[in-house]
Amino acid sequence: MTAARPRLAFGAPVDRPAPPEPETLPPDAVIDLAGIRAEAGVDEVLATLDRELVGLAPVKRRIAEIAALLLVDRARARFGIRTAPPTLHMCFTGSPGTGKTTVAVRMAELLHKLGHLRVGHLVAVTRDDLVGQYVGHTAPKTKEVVNRAMGGVLFIDEAYYLHKPENERDYGGESIEILLQVMENHRDDLVVILAGYADRMRTFFAANPGMQSRVAHHIEFPDFTAEELERIGVQMTESLGYRFSPAARRALRAYLDRRVGQPWFANARSVRNAVERARLRQALRLVQQPDPVVGLDALTTIEGEDILASRVFGDDDPTEAPRPGAGTLAG
Repeated sequence: MTAARPRLAFGAPVDRPAPPEPETLPPDAVIDLAGIRAEAGVDEVLATLDRELVGLAPVKRRIAEIAALLLVDRARARFGIRTAPPTLHMCFTGSPGTGKTTVAVRMAELLHKLGHLRVGHLVAVTRDDLVGQYVGHTAPKTKEVVNRAMGGVLFIDEAYYLHKPENERDYGGESIEILLQVMENHRDDLVVILAGYADRMRTFFAANPGMQSRVAHHIEFPDFTAEELERIGVQMTESLGYRFSPAARRALRAYLDRRVGQPWFANARSVRNAVERARLRQALRLVQQPDPVVGLDALTTIEGEDILASRVFGDDDPTEAPRPGAGTLAG
């Protein structure tokens, strides 16, 4: 006879005084929503997200909609209209390097500023952080992660790996059961964001309808265009104290035009790798040049030859193989 699974307790209450309730407004009063928005710091968070991420207009619009809903709920509460907090569990789908983790971080910050989350931190995990190797191991692991995430956002990357029906001795189902309980009973103190490829997440939800019903927001992260990735590359380079010469900018764009859509291309991650390789080549070029005397301009400029000069596209990264027939690019 199988012993009953112990009931798990999550998120011990925080010992802190509750803020005083504002005085209820009369029906003929008015509220300045812009003032509430400014006081909460919503514009600051959205502006930071806009600076950090190029493009992603549909994603940013959905975030703005969620922020607007919470602002309006706050305004309605001033008139004594109390409603249950909205369910904000989410699913982020898209290719690697499209900004899902960055958006999750800003979402946690935004929800904290709007009073939906008491802490507003992000705990990012994968299957290995939740699922154990033997009987009795999974529940404590999942409980520990959930307790760390309480008051903030639990971000589960590649969430579909929690479900492995082909393995009869897999314990991912136990972790899913615990997460379902937490998502339902603690939705006012924890937001769970599941992330992964769209097709695999659809399969995951089909096999776990309880999870599907608890996720209110499905947000798709589109792949970046070559133009957007070029802007991302420029931003990354400038944040490191470098700049592209005109020839390097052209070389970067030619590289991206060839690489976008190829296998293993990871959007902004691949751009970051390309920038790092360019820094390596620039450093080696400066050290090996006949004249060792350099100034600030030389130390901070990426030249065309540092991108791809006399090299096959992506030759330094085995995951970025060129298309058949791809040649070399001189700066």
